[in-house]
Order: sequence, then structure tokens, then C-alpha cells
Amino acid sequence: MLHLLGRVVFILTMKLPCERALWYTLPRIRADLARKLIDEGLSQKDAAGLLGVTPAAVSQYMHKKRGSDTKMPKDYDKAITEAAERIKKDGDADHISALICGCCRMAAKES
Repeated sequence: MLHLLGRVVFILTMKLPCERALWYTLPRIRADLARKLIDEGLSQKDAAGLLGVTPAAVSQYMHKKRGSDTKMPKDYDKAITEAAERIKKDGDADHISALICGCCRMAAKES
């Protein structure tokens, strides 16, 4: 707690759920989706285009330099596999966002 001009101001030190998702969960989801898409025959460039990231980011995902150290729930792998199949099939941006948000909600329940 910090006193400022006679008022009490609280300093926020906790991480909000979306902040955690932004820094840890979302990179993990993107990394796993990129790996699945590439395993299914897409190039790194095509996977990057579908996921809305750069090919350099996909390269980092593939080499586990980004998005590889977050624990995920047990049903997560199945959800990622299904999401990758649907993304590869239709590639619709709104649909991709919904799939990623669903995986993120699943991870949030676990933490």
C-alpha cells in the first residue's frame, strides 16, 4: 500500500488471468498448433499465415525457444489436434480465434 497525497493507493502486484494468458498460455497454444500444422504437411510460412504470426515465430516454436514451458490440462492435446485439423480445413480467422480462445479457457481452468 502506498500513501499519496493523503489517499491510499494500492499497488497491483498480482497477474491478471489475461496477462498470464498473453505471456504464457497463448504462445504455448500457438506453438502446439504450429507444430501440428507442420506435422500435417504445411510449410512454416503457411502455418504462420494461418495463425497470424511471423515465420520467424513459427521457427522459434519449432525449436522450442518460445511457448514450450507452460503446463496444460490433460484434454489439451486432443483439443489442439482437433483445432489444427479444423484450421487446416477452413482457415477462417474468426473460427481460428474461437478455437484458440477455447484452448485458452481450458488452460485457465487448470491453473
